[in-house]
Amino acid sequence: MKGSFQLIVTFVTFLLSATSCYYDNEEALYPSLNTACDTTNVTFSGKIVPMLANNCLSCHSNATAATSGNGIRLEDFADVRSQAAAISGAINHTGTYSPMPKNGSKLKPCLITQFEIWFKNGTPNN
Repeated sequence: MKGSFQLIVTFVTFLLSATSCYYDNEEALYPSLNTACDTTNVTFSGKIVPMLANNCLSCHSNATAATSGNGIRLEDFADVRSQAAAISGAINHTGTYSPMPKNGSKLKPCLITQFEIWFKNGTPNN
C-alpha cells in the first residue's frame, strides 16, 4: 500500500510539473509591445522594396509576372511608381482593385501606412 501511494504521489507530481510550464514567445503573450511602426523615414529602398520582396514578388517579379502576376511587374522603381495608385487600392482592399496579396490576408497596417506615406510623398526614388 505504501509503495502504491508513493507511486501515485510521484506520478501526480510529475504530471503537475510537466503541465505547469509551457513556452510562449513574447509577441504572443504581449502583442502590444511590438506595435511600433516607423513612419518617420519611409524610403523606397528602406521600406517599400522589403515590403514588395516579402509580399509581392513571388507573383509580380520579372520572372513570374507573365504567368502568375497578371503581367504586373513590381521589381524595379519605374514599375512600382507607375503602378503606385493600383498598389494602394489593392493593398487597402478598396475600390475595383483586386485585393492583394491574392488569396492571402491583408498586409499588416504598418506596411500599408508606410506605402501610403511613400505614395503621398510623390513616390520618391530614395
